[in-house]
Amino acid sequence: MLKQFLIAPLLALAATGAVAQDNPLTESATWAELGNDFIDVATVQDGANLFTVSAPYRAHDAATVPVAITQADGAPLIHSALVIIDENPAPLAAAFTFGEAMTPLDLAFRVRVNQYSNLRVIANTASGSFMAGRFVKASGGCSAPASRDPQMALDTMGEMRLREFDQTASASGQRREAQIMIRHPNYSGLQRDQITQLFIRAHFIDTLEVYQGDDMLFRMEGGISISENPVFRFSYRDNGAATFHIRAHDTAGNLFEQSLHKASAS
Repeated sequence: MLKQFLIAPLLALAATGAVAQDNPLTESATWAELGNDFIDVATVQDGANLFTVSAPYRAHDAATVPVAITQADGAPLIHSALVIIDENPAPLAAAFTFGEAMTPLDLAFRVRVNQYSNLRVIANTASGSFMAGRFVKASGGCSAPASRDPQMALDTMGEMRLREFDQTASASGQRREAQIMIRHPNYSGLQRDQITQLFIRAHFIDTLEVYQGDDMLFRMEGGISISENPVFRFSYRDNGAATFHIRAHDTAGNLFEQSLHKASAS
């Protein structure tokens, strides 16, 4: 399981396993209406025995709510997953596709939550689709002001950083943890310019691909609910490649591409 993340709420969440049990999914009229837009709800199975979703019951910052999807060692391969926040203006936060080196899945990232909502993950495996999630108390995340000056955000847009962590041993082989951060304002379209008070046009990363060498680790199709300056921390089986290769495309047509050298390959 991930030992730490960039933000305090997830650190606290990881420190006590009981927290995750305090905010299970709740009955949702919204999900009853929209669920079948994403998947055949009648066929979805309980994901409790396949993976765990961690998210705070009451978010410290609605614009950067930490989420972690975690499997136990030896768990079946999750080849893709949807992250859905029922009450957000655009409920589908992200659609992920995973390479085999990500199994067992151990992925953390940050999302915006606009009002009290279920946050659910629907994972797809060879045995069907499974759902788990958490209820999160947060409000205003999609319209919260950006943390950086707009010009500075544009000037640094596309910069990428890599952080690596200790290697761990598992039944699936030697695994490593890495964290990738991408500078991008990820404007939701619901935020206002603090000077003009006009709405800022939506501008966000809509596709992200992360490879180690030529092998895909994961691909994300994202929406307005992925937080500003997206950060992804993940565990993976090292294939010996010297670099991560990252490709990020945004809704303005920009393509950001960079190879980040693994210190572990030095």
